[in-house]
Amino acid sequence: MKRWILSSMSLAQQTAISALSQNSNSSVKVFVNRTLNMRKIKFIGLDMDHTLVRYHSHAFEELSHQTMCKKLVEQKNYPAAVLNLKFDVNLAVRGLVIDKKKGNLLKVSRHGGIRASYHGTKPIDFQQQQKLYKSTYIDLSDANAYAAIDTAFSLSVATLYAQLVEIKDSPAGETLPDYETISLDVIEMLDLSHRDGSLKNEVARNLDKYIIKDPDVVRGIERFKKHDKKFFIVTNSDFAYSKLLLDYAINPFLKDHKDWTEVFEYVVTLAQKPRFFWDTLRFLKVDGQTGAMTNFDESLKPGLYQGGGAAKFAKDLGVEGDDIVYIGDHIYGDILRLKKDCNWRTALVVEELDSEIENYKKAQPFSKEIGALMDKKEPLERQLVDLITKRIEASDDSNESRVQELQNQISDIDKVISQNIKKQQSVFNPHWGEIMRAGNEESYFATQVDRYACVYMPKLSDLLDYSPRTYFRASRRPLAHELALGLD
Repeated sequence: MKRWILSSMSLAQQTAISALSQNSNSSVKVFVNRTLNMRKIKFIGLDMDHTLVRYHSHAFEELSHQTMCKKLVEQKNYPAAVLNLKFDVNLAVRGLVIDKKKGNLLKVSRHGGIRASYHGTKPIDFQQQQKLYKSTYIDLSDANAYAAIDTAFSLSVATLYAQLVEIKDSPAGETLPDYETISLDVIEMLDLSHRDGSLKNEVARNLDKYIIKDPDVVRGIERFKKHDKKFFIVTNSDFAYSKLLLDYAINPFLKDHKDWTEVFEYVVTLAQKPRFFWDTLRFLKVDGQTGAMTNFDESLKPGLYQGGGAAKFAKDLGVEGDDIVYIGDHIYGDILRLKKDCNWRTALVVEELDSEIENYKKAQPFSKEIGALMDKKEPLERQLVDLITKRIEASDDSNESRVQELQNQISDIDKVISQNIKKQQSVFNPHWGEIMRAGNEESYFATQVDRYACVYMPKLSDLLDYSPRTYFRASRRPLAHELALGLD
């Protein structure tokens, strides 16, 4: 039973249970893929949006959805009915893949195996899926065919795409372009909404509605600074917007500093991540009073900047990659490219984990029942295999009645297991189930988290709640043969 439960758990569950088993009084908030010794970290880098400054995600995604709908009608001549579409928070989860050619949303495993699929807002059954894809595995490196939904603020893209496909397939959708063009239009409108200020201006007018004030973040940063940890910000937002949010979310809770400019040694705005991590663009110096920018060709000193690149940044700070941990929420823009192009340590914010872990707890009774049923089923399967093997190899049909009896017993157990799996999955997203798992395998998103994030957690304050001298030690992960031999 233990082996089945371990194999069916997500990375977050396994790490949490491992840590809790070592200290029953602890509350695990940071999940460790690779050992990270915070005592050796000199600089802590932060993304701003959705990391240092948290958003009310549902409200912001609804705003993004509404803004994209409006722009599609005004700039792409989509039918006015698009304006009536409502944002549905359950239609998408992080880690899905858009099939641009076929108009589908896919949930895939670590190897690209399709484990759930929807056409528009309607589920695709397994037989249909096989006809559509022939193989159940897809090549996710084909950017022309697939687009990954790898951030919490891309959920509006997946949701709107599914809704537009639904319209496209109806009589009212005859004027809509093909599925691929729809996907490109939706992504283009979201990018435009970020660039032209449509989203940021609305956030600025309603900060209370869209921005979460988190005093624990400020308290944690000031505590870390007492241990000689230096903080910097690298954000794709412009200086004016960054200042607005930092004034609102950071300044009111400062105890040891008068202003956020005293807290962060360096602030880099309009960084163009992930390009910041691999390119060698010039830094511009930003005047904190006026926002005016001037060319800057000297070695970086504490202050406000725009643009630039990670290589010069680390060189001028006089630190090696292992001296820096960078924390962000975007698996591609903040973590994946950074891990590939620099040797900084990485931490990922996965805000959905709070509710996901609560759902794990709710699902445990069903998981335990499935485990007990599997313990009952496995010896019956072994008996059945032995009898059928004997029948074939020794031409012995004397146990045919026992073969039929075992098959019936296994079938009855499978029916109960299936019922429990449905109950288990109903605890999670009604369409897609768990974020970190695709069936009994890790999801593609979970695999990216595992591969590129040294540690991950629901929110920044979870990390800052630990001692600045914490040694985050990765748990030993048993291999398949070790599990089979009971060596875990």
